[in-house]
Amino acid sequence: MSANPLLRDWNTPFGLPPFAEIKPDHFKPAFDEALALHKREIAAITDNPAPPSFANTIDALELAGHRLDQVNGVFWNLANAHTSPEIQAIEREISPVLALHGSKIYMDAKLFARIDALYQQIDKLGLSDEQKRVLDLTHKAFIRSGAQLDDGKKARMAEILQRLAKLGTAFGQNVLRDEGNWTLVLKDDDLAGLPDWLLEDARRAAEDRGLAGKRVITLLRSSIEPFLQFSARRDLRELALKAWASRGEHDGATDNRPLVAEMVRLRADRAQLLGFDTFADYKLDESMAKTPKAVRGLLDAVWTPAKTQAGLEANALAKIAAREGQSGPIAPHDWRYYASKLRKELHDLDEAVLKPYFQLDKIIEAAFETARRLFGVDFSERKDLQLYHPDARAWDVTDKDGKHVALFIGDYFARPSKHSGAWMNAIRSQKKLGGDVQAIVLNVMNFNKGADGKPALLSFDDARTVFHEFGHGLHGMLSDVTYPLLSGTNVPRDFVEFPSQVYEHWLMQPEILRAYAVHVDTGAQLPEDLLKRLLAARNFNQGFATVEYSSSAIVDLEFHSLRSADNLDPIAFETETLQQISMPSEIMMRHRTPHFTHVFSGDGYSAGYYSYLWSEVLDADGFAAFEEAGNIFDPALAERLKTYVYSAGASRDPEEAYKLFRGRAPTIDALLEKRGLAPKAA
Repeated sequence: MSANPLLRDWNTPFGLPPFAEIKPDHFKPAFDEALALHKREIAAITDNPAPPSFANTIDALELAGHRLDQVNGVFWNLANAHTSPEIQAIEREISPVLALHGSKIYMDAKLFARIDALYQQIDKLGLSDEQKRVLDLTHKAFIRSGAQLDDGKKARMAEILQRLAKLGTAFGQNVLRDEGNWTLVLKDDDLAGLPDWLLEDARRAAEDRGLAGKRVITLLRSSIEPFLQFSARRDLRELALKAWASRGEHDGATDNRPLVAEMVRLRADRAQLLGFDTFADYKLDESMAKTPKAVRGLLDAVWTPAKTQAGLEANALAKIAAREGQSGPIAPHDWRYYASKLRKELHDLDEAVLKPYFQLDKIIEAAFETARRLFGVDFSERKDLQLYHPDARAWDVTDKDGKHVALFIGDYFARPSKHSGAWMNAIRSQKKLGGDVQAIVLNVMNFNKGADGKPALLSFDDARTVFHEFGHGLHGMLSDVTYPLLSGTNVPRDFVEFPSQVYEHWLMQPEILRAYAVHVDTGAQLPEDLLKRLLAARNFNQGFATVEYSSSAIVDLEFHSLRSADNLDPIAFETETLQQISMPSEIMMRHRTPHFTHVFSGDGYSAGYYSYLWSEVLDADGFAAFEEAGNIFDPALAERLKTYVYSAGASRDPEEAYKLFRGRAPTIDALLEKRGLAPKAA
């Protein structure tokens, strides 16, 4: 048995990694050995003297790399959710190594020849539909990775991928450092407008940073956004928003501007090596959208009504500001502050009154109960498992017959060792090839802990984030496929957000809110009048939200629609793009370029940030099916949603999967209605 816990099979409950045994210095030798083993496994396929068959080529390829998957599953979870200087150093070293390893496999001429030989007779091999899908996707993946390039272009492609891996790692680490290096220490005369719960959060944030007795605002979204919403000190709001907006834009070691310029250029080069005009053309070729033109068409369809609505909202905010003695136009650092006041005027909603009804544990219970009623799964907390951090919690997921389905881990609280944001990740993906393997899925978020052991309280948007990420989690946990390539969330980027976004709708249903929105001190149910006001306000500020999001998606698309990116000044390009679309001066992009980790810390959402909106067309239209049925837990619809979406992974084309669930293609009408952007009746 290996002394390195990463290099042995884990005889632990659920096959959970033995986190207590794993130390940073285990990773380098584990990666070395796992990479060497994977190379031998690939060589055994390519050197096999037998003619290629599905079993000796595709099955073998899918089974290869188990040990490397095991090491990767642990390492990248820690790199994102509980990092350290040692982990970050390994990340910088291993990222280009893994990129080179992957490119060598996907550009291996002998391996591709075997795959291509099978692909040319795909309809003659007696394959199942799932096997055909795997062969088709594998063949495409090799071509899109450069398998058909000549040797010179293959070398250049490998060089590009290695460099992009280095740059993406550096980009994310720079943002994390900038977030960790800034705090706003609040003096006694800086507290005007701040509710008690935010002051308590600021006190605990100060303690966490060795500043006991003080109060600090940090650049975690759970700290900065409520400060911008409540602080009556306009000068401090401006200071805080400037710090938030300028992450990654400082001269020196954390400057991401030159990294962006190089990444955009290298991505364009990569696409053109493969015969595509731009990186956006390359990236979208395998998406539901298919083309940059289709994406821009969707974005433009919402941009105009959103900008019109945002203008009306800005006028309303300016009137409140004028009443309070502020002269001049609304600025980005004013919007959340005056929007909170306008929301109070229009809907009589006060975050300080609403927040005690949204306890983190109750919202988690609500997400679990929704899954039970829709999909027949139950969640039992396992306090006997040792995880990678004391804040993380685990649940055994079982079906209606009590059979183990998955292990779910929730890691909900902010800490300096965690990247900001919220995401779903899998330590292990579901598969049946080579044995029935269930998923180990994580949801990672960045909420503030409750004060002095009291329950953590969420904003309504935070509660929606819990449901969103849990929707992703269910996509991984309910996966029921044979092949790892098809498992869980391994679907096109503009489809992957559908299962997460449609799940959010259940939180907003009175049936769920009445049961789980209960007061933290009294246990009282959310009052009916408050519930009605909350639901009536669901379209409040949607002009702002849509402009904030869509501008980021447009800038992303335009960066990656460049044919040549030589001498690119990213900030100037961002500014010019926003000018072209007449970006309202009162609103700032949701993600400015130097800290746009979705797009530049790896390329997962590069030329793909539009995906949330594309999927929103699906989720708005899809949930409308339950409303039309008159039952938000309609059994037949829920079964189709599970069968064709949550359990199916990539086993079908996503358009086909959606139609099998909904019975027809989606329309944009429900999206515009959901966002309050539909044309008003005359």
